[in-house]
Amino acid sequence: MADITHRGNPVHTSGNLPAVGSRAPDFRLTDADLKDVSLADFKGKKKLLNIFPSIDTPTCALSTRKFNEYAAQHANAVIIMVSADLPFAQKRFCTAENTNNVKTLSMMRDRNFARDYGMLLLDGLYQGVTARAIVVIDENDKVIYTELVPEIRQEPNYDAALATLK
Repeated sequence: MADITHRGNPVHTSGNLPAVGSRAPDFRLTDADLKDVSLADFKGKKKLLNIFPSIDTPTCALSTRKFNEYAAQHANAVIIMVSADLPFAQKRFCTAENTNNVKTLSMMRDRNFARDYGMLLLDGLYQGVTARAIVVIDENDKVIYTELVPEIRQEPNYDAALATLK
């Protein structure tokens, strides 16, 4: 369990992010077309998972825009936004914000992703969704970078995460 904060108040996660060097846990998430997607669907590609509570919050929206800018210029990696939002909300946001270079995936059908990646919030205002974190996975599904953002309202370290994709 990790201890983080939301507006300075302590909140707890269900576990810890996968260890650097470990095999990334498989997942089943739902894409914008309501199709189930797993880690195997991105086989052979580097993957950056931007995990956050909801695309409709300011920091989550900002991180989606920033990673979209990077993805537009770097086709060698898949940049994936993971949240508890319904695919309809994710698609609405991406259309309105023209953030079509990132892939949005929803935990709509399965919260195991949040548990397996140790990011399910157990208490606080956002209980039941995820903490803010970054996980970078290489072409062989090995975890090569993780960051658990200590305060949910803070942005992740974009430079450190993106440097692992080069």
